[in-house]
Amino acid sequence: MRQRSGQGEGTLTRARDTEAEPEPAGDDEPAGGDGTPRRGAGRRGRRLLKWAAAGLAVAMIAAAAAGYLYYERLNDNLKKDHLNLADSKVPAPTPNAAGQTPLNILLIGSDARDTEENQDLGGARETFGSTPLADVQMLVHLSADRTNMSVISMPRDTLVRIPKCTDPDDGTVYPASDGRVMTNQSLGHGGPGCSVATWEKLTGIPIDHFMMVDFAGVVSIADAVGGVPVCVDANILSRDSKGHGSGLRMEKGTHPVRGEQALQWLRTRYGFEDGSDLARSKAQHMYMNALVRELRANATLSSPNKLRRLVEQATRALTVDQGLDTVKKLYDLSNELRGVEPERITMTTMPNRYVGARVEPTEDAEQLFRLVREDIALDGKDEPADRDGTPSEAPTDPAADDAKIAVQVQNGTRTDTLGPASGRAGTIAGLLVDRGFAEAFADRSSALTEERTVIRYPSADLAGDALRIAEALGVPAGSVRKSTDVSGVTLVVGADWREGTKYRAPKVDNTTPESANALNGADETACMKVNPAFTWS
Repeated sequence: MRQRSGQGEGTLTRARDTEAEPEPAGDDEPAGGDGTPRRGAGRRGRRLLKWAAAGLAVAMIAAAAAGYLYYERLNDNLKKDHLNLADSKVPAPTPNAAGQTPLNILLIGSDARDTEENQDLGGARETFGSTPLADVQMLVHLSADRTNMSVISMPRDTLVRIPKCTDPDDGTVYPASDGRVMTNQSLGHGGPGCSVATWEKLTGIPIDHFMMVDFAGVVSIADAVGGVPVCVDANILSRDSKGHGSGLRMEKGTHPVRGEQALQWLRTRYGFEDGSDLARSKAQHMYMNALVRELRANATLSSPNKLRRLVEQATRALTVDQGLDTVKKLYDLSNELRGVEPERITMTTMPNRYVGARVEPTEDAEQLFRLVREDIALDGKDEPADRDGTPSEAPTDPAADDAKIAVQVQNGTRTDTLGPASGRAGTIAGLLVDRGFAEAFADRSSALTEERTVIRYPSADLAGDALRIAEALGVPAGSVRKSTDVSGVTLVVGADWREGTKYRAPKVDNTTPESANALNGADETACMKVNPAFTWS
């Protein structure tokens, strides 16, 4: 009967089960639909968690590997070359009180027509595959304290002496130029490292890095940024009756340029002002200032896709020295440059005068180079004390007794045109001994070149001694500099003290020459003047 009444039997069974004390379901062994625990569910749950954890780990490893491979791909995009191909280099600058040194970067725009894309953009098909020229050269100087930036453009037809350059990869030696030649030829003497060497020889400014870009690179970067606003004061068409010109066509006013039009703007000579390289440099400065402002303010670059495209295009476009051979190094450099406010950026063109159809540096150019060498801001906003009255750091210890201050005196009176003044180290060392500095002695082992008399010391505990020597000789405190190149207090008698025993500090003009055509990075009113012969209506 119970067999026929299976339902009732099942009911009774369930009733008996409910009367029994059930085992509670564990956290990893969920109960069944009727409230009873499912046997084996805990083991399956644990297996699922293990598989999920393993899958997550694999996914994380895969993502890390993909990120690493992408990073390596960006690094591989960068083309690398040697920094300086000359036999001799300019000495590194003296650190400031905080131990910081300026950063100098040479930007080079190559006219290489070595690919179909560069050929299409650059024109002049007869020059395909020929030796490239450094048609754009700009030195970017970031101050030691990273508060300001100065830029000097050198016109491509500046006459310079290119030093001997040696390609370390294959040993090819490029002899020094026979006399003065156009500066843009330096790129053909082994690569950008010879352009760096040429700049150092001319300016005396040590260069830390270079970055070179070709026609296609300019176009791709301008596209990735999304456009750079520039201005003309009239309609312009850069093309003459013989077909010369960049082809730039633009209406009067301010317009964003991107891609090929950005390249045309940077290359335009016919149509801007007097049609010279000087006018072209001015247009390039306007573009670079606007580009900096765009990169700082353009919110679209916060888009991951836009940023990724910019990074990819930039790495494919650049040739850099081996000190900038990874994306991380470029990123770190960009962060340093981005820290400078536009109003502390000053764009200049090397002061020059015509020599026939070419140009050469003037005395004002040497003034500009000196300001950069001495890390003096071209915007004139350095405090006067920073420029000429303050030593590189405050002394931590008082000066020793005069008779116990050891000081080495060197002859640094040699110049580019004059040999060293005879006996200057001995004369000034004797002067110090007469004044009670019994441990002063002359170093006659070599004749140096030092434009201005300077006193160097290696560590803060000797700063007081160095300042005491300066006081005794009437040398300005601003000429007392900390330097790791010396082992003790060292006085270098400069070319400004070639005779006599009384030092007269030269009056120094630390203003930027008007002939440098300085343009402030925050100036949004700048507008290129169009030559009436190249306008249209």
